[in-house]
Amino acid sequence: MKSSIQDVAQLAHVSISTVSRSFTRPDLVSKATRDKVMKAADELNFSISRSAAALKTGRALRIAVLISGRLNLWFSSSIMEGLNESFHDQGYDISIYQMSSAEERRAFFDMLPVRRNVDAVIVISFDIDSNEIRQLRSVDVPIIGINSSLPEERGFNAAVRIDDKQGSELAARHLITLGHRDIAYIRTDREVTLHFSVQGRFDSFMTCCKSNGVEPRVFVTDEGKNNISKVVTQLLSSDHMPTAIACQEDGIAIPLLFQLERNGFTIPNDISIIGYDDSTYARDLGLTTIRQTPVEMAHEAARMTLALIDKQPLDEPFKTFPAQLIVRSTTARLRH
Repeated sequence: MKSSIQDVAQLAHVSISTVSRSFTRPDLVSKATRDKVMKAADELNFSISRSAAALKTGRALRIAVLISGRLNLWFSSSIMEGLNESFHDQGYDISIYQMSSAEERRAFFDMLPVRRNVDAVIVISFDIDSNEIRQLRSVDVPIIGINSSLPEERGFNAAVRIDDKQGSELAARHLITLGHRDIAYIRTDREVTLHFSVQGRFDSFMTCCKSNGVEPRVFVTDEGKNNISKVVTQLLSSDHMPTAIACQEDGIAIPLLFQLERNGFTIPNDISIIGYDDSTYARDLGLTTIRQTPVEMAHEAARMTLALIDKQPLDEPFKTFPAQLIVRSTTARLRH
């Protein structure tokens, strides 16, 4: 027999209204009481009607997430993991809108008037123009950025980001300090407007190198199958191999490391390699990299989002997370 809200109240030794608030307005219930109610609900396999909760609060209980690129990339999947951890506990669902192309982007904004059934919009890693901001604002919900371009100037309500300028400068200075001058930078050819953060990362790296008298060679690859094999072919076809390679992300650095070793190069004796992310397997493989913490950033973005939905003021609406240089075994001082 299906359990009722009265059964949960009786088992948890609280009132029916307390059970209802525990599901629909958890901020009004102490953690101890809510934990007791949730434990009773789990034991009785009880869940309150989602439509009833939405009706009671006047909310859709849904967050729209605009994200560029593939969801299986380490950064994207880590961000979604962090958002889901935070929103699920508060009774919110996430609607994901992938912006892998300019066409998908146009389609989303063309359909925006019929997508007013969300409580907030989170924009991840790509730039938005002023017209698109106006369209988002027409939905009249908070707009939160994660690694978005100029969020304060664009009119976002809040944003979190990694300090890509600091991270890229740490990577460039590390290689230069080790004596490297013949440096290559490997990047993908994603549209800048669809993936702003990697463009900022590249620009900062190049600026730092040039200010130190170093002109890196740039190798561009796509995001398709065999993309690392293609860039290795570019490297091997060049006049000479660089002494150090900086990669846009660990997703390039890790397979590149294997393929260079397969071609007879010793890392780091022949070539130093540095990545960016400190993603899965970077520690196990000894990859020198720049650490960022997307799950932590997502938790903070979710906290801001929920506060804005509740119309609570934010002490620090635009927050920057520092990058960290993690030196491991894939970089070494240049041997003359």
